[in-house]
Amino acid sequence: MNNIYESVIGLEVHAQLLTQSKAFCSCSTKFGASPNTNTCPICLGHPGTLPVLNKSVVEYAIKMGLATNCNIRERSTFARKNYFYADLVKGYQITQHDEPICYDGYIEIETSTDTLITDCRKKIGITRIHIEEDTGKAIHDLDVDTLLDYNRSGVPLIEIVTEPDIRSANEAYRYLTELKKILVYLNICTGNMEEGALRCDANVSVRLKGAKDFGIKTEVKNMNSFRNVEKAIEYEINRQIELLENGGSVVQETRMWDGQKQITKTMRTKETTSGYRYFTEPDLLPIIVTPKWKAMLQAELVELPIARKDRFIAEYKIPSYDAGVLVADKDVADYYEEVCFNLTDKNEKNYKLVSNWMMTEILRVLSDRNIGIKELKLEPKLVSELIELFSKGVISSRVAKDIFPEILEKGTSSQIIIEREGLSQLSDTSAIENIVKRIISSNLESVAKYKAGKTNVLGFFVGQVMKESGGKANPKIVTELVTNYLMCECE
Repeated sequence: MNNIYESVIGLEVHAQLLTQSKAFCSCSTKFGASPNTNTCPICLGHPGTLPVLNKSVVEYAIKMGLATNCNIRERSTFARKNYFYADLVKGYQITQHDEPICYDGYIEIETSTDTLITDCRKKIGITRIHIEEDTGKAIHDLDVDTLLDYNRSGVPLIEIVTEPDIRSANEAYRYLTELKKILVYLNICTGNMEEGALRCDANVSVRLKGAKDFGIKTEVKNMNSFRNVEKAIEYEINRQIELLENGGSVVQETRMWDGQKQITKTMRTKETTSGYRYFTEPDLLPIIVTPKWKAMLQAELVELPIARKDRFIAEYKIPSYDAGVLVADKDVADYYEEVCFNLTDKNEKNYKLVSNWMMTEILRVLSDRNIGIKELKLEPKLVSELIELFSKGVISSRVAKDIFPEILEKGTSSQIIIEREGLSQLSDTSAIENIVKRIISSNLESVAKYKAGKTNVLGFFVGQVMKESGGKANPKIVTELVTNYLMCECE
């Protein structure tokens, strides 16, 4: 990006709420049902039908507001947003306009992965969070023109609107990542962009650095992943700068991201708020949030990702990177704490070993099988036992990895496998020393290389000793003995 310009970005995110029924009727919200089967006269907008507000929708919105440090409005109202489009069956959308239920909050993001507990953090302001209903879905088929599925019509959403506080495409990506984690931790949204549970529009403008006034903004839509949001914003920033540098001007419009061509292109001229002819929804009473209700929902909140990361660093003394990986998935973070709880020897070394094992072996299995950790059905105490046997030197890391598949598949105790297979680590110095002597005397050519300054052959000798011991020799003792013997040969 040209150094004389800065970008100003605001994001509007629609999150589909995990309620069992729709916002204003009892139809199912289940994804993937046959077209137009999750519908009724209310969500299809038949004349004479009246909406009935789903209480869970309000509670989920309040929880999100509390989790993002928002004020919760004691009295909020619904409005009708009027526009014509084929997927909007009623001709208007029930939403909140002047009085959103949540306002003036913020989300804290990390602007770098190389961070201590509070370093490199930035607050992104939340202007408002409001409740609204979803529209239907238009499916454009080249053979039969356009098909309409109204299963999604009336599904509850919250729209989360930021202040124009974001200054780069990467900051936008980090904000979305943190936002998704909060939604999933609260168990109010799946965060699945592929299923449309999370949708993002970006308002992008550029201005000269130091300028107070905002530039003309464009709204970018049709971004189906966080990385595509980042790419689309980056492209739009560069496009606007190039326009201005060449003497042109930015036009306020809605643009769409073309993932194949990796460009944004014009969709339509940007509508203004007045064009929607908002007016108060006459069929719904105001939402009244009492202090008691708010306090009850506040008490139900879980520990949120960034706070949990800070605690992991402080309590378990693991690096910031490790903590970040673990808390990215609430179930993984829960599992890590269960493994640590089951350790008989609770210390920093073992906490770090658990973290290492989680990030390598366990997350690899989850990725290979494309499952969540709850589907793994691996008792945390089995992992604790394996970690401690390795930590105490009873088995080597190689043996730990070799026996892990049986622990994983059959739930067999590490101790039982080790005793059955005779896999205990060899820590008898004299026995290892005999192997070291034999390996060194059998590889005089490599000894000569070591004497000539090629110290990397040390790894060869250690490997040969480990091989002859069947992987049972204590690697630390092996390395010390090999180093001592080779140094003696050099004297």
